[in-house]
Amino acid sequence: MIEAVLFDLDGTLLNTLDDLADSGNHVMSLSGWPTHETDAYKYFVGDGVVNLVTRIMPESARSPDEIERVRKAFVEHYQAHAVDKTRPYDGVTDMLGAIAKAGVKMAVVSNKPDAQTQYTVSQFFGSNRFDFAVGNRQGLKLKPAPDIAVLALNELGVSPDRTLFVGDTGVDMRTAKNAACIAVGVTWGFRTKEELLENGADHIIDSPGELAALLNGPH
Repeated sequence: MIEAVLFDLDGTLLNTLDDLADSGNHVMSLSGWPTHETDAYKYFVGDGVVNLVTRIMPESARSPDEIERVRKAFVEHYQAHAVDKTRPYDGVTDMLGAIAKAGVKMAVVSNKPDAQTQYTVSQFFGSNRFDFAVGNRQGLKLKPAPDIAVLALNELGVSPDRTLFVGDTGVDMRTAKNAACIAVGVTWGFRTKEELLENGADHIIDSPGELAALLNGPH
């Protein structure tokens, strides 16, 4: 039996793409740099804010000081607009309710800054839906390092081999493997089924409602 489910946030529970793209393009425009199509942000995000802003900046501008300046501008804008267009994917709220009803513990593990993770989770799911939530904190390595997943496992008091790690990117699948969890890739998020499989997905699901079938022990 599955004891817990660890969820990635962006691209898995929430469609945050429009707000991320709006903030990214805002800081690009402030510097007089080219903006990007919203869909391009599917491949810019997922590895933390520093990597995001580095990827959207012109290569010639990527000095440490400029990256830090753009990071601060991005964070300031995104904090003010993080929930303007963001919404849970269809079926996610019902999925979480079904998991809770089954008595399975749940946590969010994100590469978003921790304060932003806590705020976003509380805005869309309330303060009691998840047993634990963690984002990028000082002293913890970003996914795909297992740090935040292991922290969540310890907080929940569960075994990794009885825990589903659910995410939409190759980074999530590698995180699951690094933390010795069962890797579940979702196809409704930011990346492709092929990327998920190439990075070790044990299971692929195409809609949130399919997750319930794995709770009795995936095969």
